Amino acid sequence: MTEPEPFSGNCPCLSGEQYSDCCGRFHGGGAEAATAEQLMRSRYSAFVLLDAGYLLKTWHPSTRPGELEFDPGLQWRRLDIVSLQRGGPLDTEGAVEFKAYFRHDGERGVHHETSRFLRVDRRWYYVDAVALHR
Repeated sequence: MTEPEPFSGNCPCLSGEQYSDCCGRFHGGGAEAATAEQLMRSRYSAFVLLDAGYLLKTWHPSTRPGELEFDPGLQWRRLDIVSLQRGGPLDTEGAVEFKAYFRHDGERGVHHETSRFLRVDRRWYYVDAVALHR
């Protein structure tokens, strides 16, 4: 597993914040996501930046794969949060429906999914998802 390239500028999750003030603080280990939405955004950014280490670290052990491989022809372009179900700082579970826009070998597409999250010992984890469209 290779280390992701250093990144600066606006955060890939399109929050409008600088990467270092947004998902970068989670990726670097300086902070933990306080909500399921923050974890969803940081995981999206980790996919953009090919940060397999962060993705595996934030994946619940009950569903986490042994390793991740990235498709070199896939480029994530935009994240839209569609809806949230619970997932706040005091919740123990939550769900985030989102649309992630991508290009794959020159073709455009949208991955539409609802991801489920659990909070264990004050840390959010991705559990699994229902793909709604791709």
